[in-house]
Amino acid sequence: MPSETIQYETPELLQALTAQQDANLLRELGEAFNVHVTSRDGWVKLEGHEAGIGAAREVLQQIELMHRKGGQISFSTFQLVIKSVTEARGQEPGQAIMQLKIVSSSRRPPVLAKTKGQIEYLQAMRQSEVVFGVGSAGTGKTFLAMAQALQCLKDKTVQRLVLTRPAVEAGEALGFLPGDMKEKIFPYLRPLYDALYDLMEADEAERLIERGFIEIAPLAYMRGRTLKNAFIILDEAQNTTTEQMFMFLTRLGIGSRCVITGDPSQCDLRRGMKSGIVEAMQALEDVPGVKFVHFASVDVVRLPVVQRIIDAYAKHRTS
Repeated sequence: MPSETIQYETPELLQALTAQQDANLLRELGEAFNVHVTSRDGWVKLEGHEAGIGAAREVLQQIELMHRKGGQISFSTFQLVIKSVTEARGQEPGQAIMQLKIVSSSRRPPVLAKTKGQIEYLQAMRQSEVVFGVGSAGTGKTFLAMAQALQCLKDKTVQRLVLTRPAVEAGEALGFLPGDMKEKIFPYLRPLYDALYDLMEADEAERLIERGFIEIAPLAYMRGRTLKNAFIILDEAQNTTTEQMFMFLTRLGIGSRCVITGDPSQCDLRRGMKSGIVEAMQALEDVPGVKFVHFASVDVVRLPVVQRIIDAYAKHRTS
């Protein structure tokens, strides 16, 4: 039986490439390409058919390339490279992923796409003025949009970030919350702050907010404005009305880009009201400069059980 042994510089390097908590990456590699994989003291031995050995070798090479360029190797990343090699897209998968590396903060590790859908999403945000990220929770829609926005701010391709989301209960419910208006709307905007603090240190974020480089506000505050040279993110867009969505999309000024994220299956609007993101998907599908990226359950990067829950609900609701 054909075999090949790959020798690494140190056992520690091999450990960094293949050791993941609760996941045997080498076993995944062997099952993916029907090869027998053994490893010890800084080497990996591949046994099987020539085609399988060649594909497994390519995966290990791409993983090493990503590691040497500062990428963080995760179970999801490993699976993505395996899938990319299997599908043979024509571009080295490790290279494709590293080209989409986002450095949002000097104090945090770079952000990398972890699924095929996330790669498409990042590419769309770099190529189109208006991008819709549509899909279920846990697919990284808001997190990656925030990372790309911070990268654009860092590269000075925009002058500021504007982060907004609808406050669905902006009528009577806000009046019963304690505090001034800022304190009343904070619970609705908290997920945007959470995503921001995941990507950079709190003191960095607060400094940018205080200096006006980052603005976080409810969607109602966008009316009547023209946003120039800004990266704008509208989060939870399934909770916009059709009028709110049209209002938001017509705020874009010269030099601006925007990303709209939402999950039509989790709309909180009153019964009978049409979601703005649903109408946008119908009206803007063929408009130049507008790109729709639809995430699937396989793009969920939370606990594996979340993906199974989403699939089960989708099956139940269509049966």
